[in-house]
Amino acid sequence: MKILTASIAILLAAQAGAAFAQATAADRIPDTMEARVQACTGCHGAQGRGVENVYFPRLAGKPAGYLYNQLVAFRDGRRKYVPMNYLLAYLPDAYLMRMAEHFAALNPPPLVQPSVSRPASLLAEGRRIVTQGLLGKKIPACITCHGAELGGREPGIPGLLGLRADYVSAQLGAWRFGVRTALAPDCMQYIASSLSEPEVAAVSAYLSSLPVTASRPLRQPGMRLPIACGSQPQKPEASR
Repeated sequence: MKILTASIAILLAAQAGAAFAQATAADRIPDTMEARVQACTGCHGAQGRGVENVYFPRLAGKPAGYLYNQLVAFRDGRRKYVPMNYLLAYLPDAYLMRMAEHFAALNPPPLVQPSVSRPASLLAEGRRIVTQGLLGKKIPACITCHGAELGGREPGIPGLLGLRADYVSAQLGAWRFGVRTALAPDCMQYIASSLSEPEVAAVSAYLSSLPVTASRPLRQPGMRLPIACGSQPQKPEASR
């Protein structure tokens, strides 16, 4: 009887152990990049598509090089936002690139931004700066770097569609005052610091007024930009 009882106990324990192992396996989070970046999508939306909060922009579809540069900047303190600085503090370059490539490959439907009323004169001034630049200040048009459709340019220039005016203004202000920096030569710091407050307001208003499209970053290897930019390395021109 004792032997039978012990045998039954062992069998029940084995069955319980197997059931526990199956339950644990079922409850375990899959070890995929999609699962690992849930800390990102909690703020930036499912698949990085963006959210209604003005300061959490869309990540999906932006150039991988741009996203990688921003992750490194947050990790190294060149961009300052405590939750991001803390989240990325100990992640190596290779892993940050994997994160960047993950979001760059996604293309969920864009989040429709609410329409905001702005004076026609402000929008016209913003359009002039975005499409023509400011010749007197040697500031190139935004479209010469960010693309005619403002969808960005590989490998390191982001799209500018689907951003709220307050976010654009905040980022230009951060560059103007050195709170946000990029790889030298920091072209955006030069551009932003050359803009007046009314010009920043105009550019921000115009960009936020544009419809969100599915434009993807341009792929034009070696294209010369109108201004040197460390985030968009250029191949040296062939000697003549």
